This record gives sequence, C-alpha cells and structure tokens, in this order.
Amino acid sequence: MKKSHIWTSIALLAAATAGGAIYYRGSPAPEAKAADSAPRGDASQRGKGGRRDFANRPVPVLTAASRSGNIDITLNAIGTVTALNTVTIRPRVDGQLQRVIFRDGQTVKAGDLLAEIDPRPFAAALEQASGQLKRDEALLANARLDLERYKGLLAKDSIARQQVDAQEAQVRQLEGTVQTDKALVDTARLNLGFTRVTAPVPGTLGLRQVDAGNMVRASDASGLVILTQTRPITVLFSIPATHLPAIQAQAGKGLGVEAWDRDGRRRLAGGRLISTDNLIDTSTGTVKLKAQFDNADGALFPNQFVSARLRVDSRQDAVLVPSAAILKGAQGSFVYVINEKDKTASMRPVVLGPATSDTVAIESGLSSGEKIVIEGVDRLRDGAQVELASPESRQRGEGHGGPGGPNGERRERKKPA
Repeated sequence: MKKSHIWTSIALLAAATAGGAIYYRGSPAPEAKAADSAPRGDASQRGKGGRRDFANRPVPVLTAASRSGNIDITLNAIGTVTALNTVTIRPRVDGQLQRVIFRDGQTVKAGDLLAEIDPRPFAAALEQASGQLKRDEALLANARLDLERYKGLLAKDSIARQQVDAQEAQVRQLEGTVQTDKALVDTARLNLGFTRVTAPVPGTLGLRQVDAGNMVRASDASGLVILTQTRPITVLFSIPATHLPAIQAQAGKGLGVEAWDRDGRRRLAGGRLISTDNLIDTSTGTVKLKAQFDNADGALFPNQFVSARLRVDSRQDAVLVPSAAILKGAQGSFVYVINEKDKTASMRPVVLGPATSDTVAIESGLSSGEKIVIEGVDRLRDGAQVELASPESRQRGEGHGGPGGPNGERRERKKPA
C-alpha cells in the first residue's frame, strides 16, 4: 500500500515538471516580444538599416572657389645667418692691459676706443729712436760739409781723388743710417698708437675675454673680445644647380630674398641676392648663394638657421587654390569639385604649378571660379552627395557629422528632477 502511494507521487511530480518545461519552451521571451512588436521599417531598432542610412547621408564639407591671380615662383632652402664682418679684437703689441672701456654686448662704431695697454714702455722706445735719429742726422750733415770742402780742394788739385771718393761713400752710408732711424721712429710711434685698441668696423661686441691688469699678447688666440657687424647682415644658403640658369637670367634685376623662421610661419626680414658662388659642389649638386639684409630691427642673429625664400619669377593670371584642397593619389594630384546642380563632388585630376606656403597654382585641370572642397575630404568619394557648410557652422558643430550625433542634432543632457 505504501509502495503504491510512493509511485503515484513520483508520477505526479514528473508530469508537473514536464508541463512546466513545455510551458517555458512554448512562451516567447520578453525581449523577443518587444522585437517582434516593433515596426519593421523603424531603423532605430534595426542596426543594419541605420548604418546604411548613415552612410548614404550627405557629407558635410567646406569649400572655396578657385581664383585668378599672381603667384611668385620661389626657391626655398635652409640658410645660415652670417655676420657681414666678424673680427676677433686682439692687441697689436704685448703689454699689460691697463683699461677695458667697453661693455659686454655694446654696439660700437668704427674707431671707438675699446681698451688701453700700458703705453710707457712704448713711449720710451719712441724717445730712444728719436734720439738716435737726431744723432745720425747731425753726422750726416757734417759729412756733407766735409764732402763739399774736399770737392773744392780737388778742383785746386790740392787733395787726392781717393779721399773725395771715400767721403762720398761716408755720406751715402750716413744717409742710409738716417733712413733706418726714421723707420725705427715710425715703428716706435706706431707701437705706441697700438696701445689704444679701437674697433676696426662698426658692430656689436660679444663677451669680454680678459680683465684689466692681465698681460696680453698679440699671439693670444682668444683676444680681448669678438666684434660682429650685423647691420647689414648676410644669409648663406644652397640651391640645386639645376636652378642656376634661371637665377643667372634674372641676376641683373636684383632678386628678392625673404628670411623666415625655420617653421616657415613668421617672416623675419627681406633682402636681396648679392652674389653666387663660382663653383658647384659636386658631392651635393648644389651651389651657394649669399643674400644681404638691412636687419635694422636686429631680427637676424649670426649663426641663426632660417628658411630662405628666393623669388625667381612671378606667374601672372594663374588659377590659384588653397593648398588644403590638393590631394595625392595613385594617378597623381587631384581635387574634389562641387557640382552646384545636384550637390555632388567629383574627383578632378590637376597639374600643379608654383606654390607658396598656403596657395598652389594649377597649370591645367581646373578653371577660375570653380568650387572645390578644402575640408571634409576624408569621407568623400567620386560622385558623393555633399552638404555645404560654412566655417562658422563647423565651429558651432552644426550640420551632419557635427558634435551631438550622426544627424548633426545637439544632444542636451537632461537635468535631474
């Protein structure tokens, strides 16, 4: 009896379990119901359709119109600023440095006094040379008087010819001695003048290398100070030798040269080409050029690296476009041109001409006045629909692809209640 009750309970439990399983498998999940209840055309619930629609939306771009204008044909090169004159100020005589008159970094003119060396030894040497000259001049004057007397006696046949000849030789010897004495006097006077160290050229002084009280010598390598003439100043740069004929053809017109900073963002000074080297460097195939700048504001500094831009010629009435519009492909350079009727972008191959930092001349492939894409080209393809945007709207984030979502609308964060 007990066994029959047990088997009955087991059978009922198995039936209930099977029924629950059947009920679970047959009932759809809540998520599935929500998906089935959603309309099939709602792209917000269907991922693939939403991505397809987003890809087909017009691409927001910035455009600019090509224009007709003039553009300079320039050659760019890295140059080195060099002082017009660089002088190491050294003493011309040995002695004790008595006074240093200049200041570090001082601007001086030619002839300005910079330092003084103790002049007393050189003044004494000048006095000694002058005394020697006076003594020998007196001897010469006496020898000449004797020669005149001997010639008178020889005319009366009262003296031998040999004695007159000897006296003439004595006079010539003393004349040589006097000439040597005069040179010694000039040398002593010159050395005395060298005790005053002056600036040979105008320019700017560097840092002082020696202090007053030290012994200085003409053989000192460092000298007293270095003087550089920076107004005017020059720039040395090299260009490929293939451009040399064009430069030589325009050499008589005074080619203009501009000096920019190394990044090419700031113009430092304007000058002119003054000379071309007479040899081509065979190892690099380049030739050196020198340009001169007034440098009135001191913008150029010796040994400074600059970007030199040599204006060789000017192209008149060329088709000009911003450099941001130029793209490179497997078949060469091209731009995207906007079709005003259907608002599509078409890829147009172009041949490039001279260029500046932000403008490029188009030799062929584009006409003046055509609208080209200058921003947003990364998502463009030939024939793609575009949406024209202004720089102001791009900054505000308006239009497709702007901040806030694929549709361009701004998403405002709701404040908590």
